[in-house]
Amino acid sequence: MSTETVKRDVRIAYIGGGSRGWAWGLMADLAMEKSLGGTVRLYDIDKAAAEQNALIGNRLSAREEAVGKWAYEVADSLQEALEGSHFVVISILPGTFDEMDSDVHAPEKYGIYQSVGDTVGPGGMIRALRTIPMFEEIARAIRAFAPDAWVINYTNPMSVCVRTLYEVFPQIKAIGCCHEVFGTQKLLALALKEICGIDGVDRQEIRTNVLGINHFTWIDRASFYDRDLFPVYEEFVERYAAEGYLGEKADKNWMNDHFASAEMVKMDLFRRYGVIAAAGDRHLAEFVPGWYLKDPETAAAWKFSLTPVSWRREDLQRRLEKSRRLAAGEEEVALEKTGEEGVLLIRALLGLGDMVTNVNIPNQGQIGNLPMGAVVETNAWFGRDQVRPVYAGNLPDDIWHLVIRHVTNQEGVVKACMKKDRKMLFNIFMNDPLVRISPKEGKELFDTMIKNTEKYCVL
Repeated sequence: MSTETVKRDVRIAYIGGGSRGWAWGLMADLAMEKSLGGTVRLYDIDKAAAEQNALIGNRLSAREEAVGKWAYEVADSLQEALEGSHFVVISILPGTFDEMDSDVHAPEKYGIYQSVGDTVGPGGMIRALRTIPMFEEIARAIRAFAPDAWVINYTNPMSVCVRTLYEVFPQIKAIGCCHEVFGTQKLLALALKEICGIDGVDRQEIRTNVLGINHFTWIDRASFYDRDLFPVYEEFVERYAAEGYLGEKADKNWMNDHFASAEMVKMDLFRRYGVIAAAGDRHLAEFVPGWYLKDPETAAAWKFSLTPVSWRREDLQRRLEKSRRLAAGEEEVALEKTGEEGVLLIRALLGLGDMVTNVNIPNQGQIGNLPMGAVVETNAWFGRDQVRPVYAGNLPDDIWHLVIRHVTNQEGVVKACMKKDRKMLFNIFMNDPLVRISPKEGKELFDTMIKNTEKYCVL
């Protein structure tokens, strides 16, 4: 007799359920998980997009090879989506590409360049000002209609989003998920292949101690079973630091890929500090004072891309057309795992298998020298209806000085935005390492960017 447990009445509320991308990935992961099934309620301010995704999800679930069976429904309100839900997934775009265009490109007039512009830097802060009011509303709705649900957030700026949820509803059971550390585990697996000739290593076989904040995360211990990976990575860095490591992209024009990097920033930070920087180069570059983002030529020399919002607009048109084809049955969602861990976390929280992975949650002492309550990224243990942070230790002193500036900025942005304290927000804006301009120029830029986002945040 099989002892395998199957949960067929799981209810998930998906806020941002009209997503053209993340939603399809979640649908595929759910369809491939045979131990789960139930209902996904899609809520989006763009109801038509949610309706298309309901068609896509139900068509996917009806396929014979989809072993996880789900009914996708459209909710007319947050309340309808949340009531009775066991899990809440949040994946939203705060604002539109018009606002993002200002976030990323308005600072360029003042010589400030950003490779992503969604976490720190001027763009990350202004994006946060749009996001915080949205997450205040979401947190109040969860408190009212699904207070016992587990909340999985994918929206950036991650630390600010999760911090807002807890500020409004301290008893919320929320975590923030990010795949950046996964990429570094994959790089360590490649280092094993390049340096030691060990091929076929899965990134989940790479054990790491994770500490830091989202997109500025560090690894101070890494192993592959009984093998310490730091000597392996050090040799890998010395081999590739000068020209970078492009892997399969080495023979292609990597600049055509707006998410590409040659890992040169990551390797340079390892040489500086002796600890592995565990995010992608495009994110890491934005946390330090212009070392890699002085101008586009500097970024190109470090072989990472500045992702223009114009490309994101073009990509959206491609995804809108794909959405039409999927909804019409002219194309099918690929049944392949995304590598994201949301569904695995749901399994663990339902009691279907423990796991340890990196997540963003308030600091309960897992990083000893960062403020209690600030959202940090470390490993955590997941079991039936519980998440326990894994003690990660202290950040090294020299890295702490880099990280603490962003922690205090992010904490301050949440408080100042909630109080609508424009003066405090400007002071935080000027404290960002990328804002290396005069107070007069800073005020001009700040006022311009605030005006460009006032539809979503009035100060």
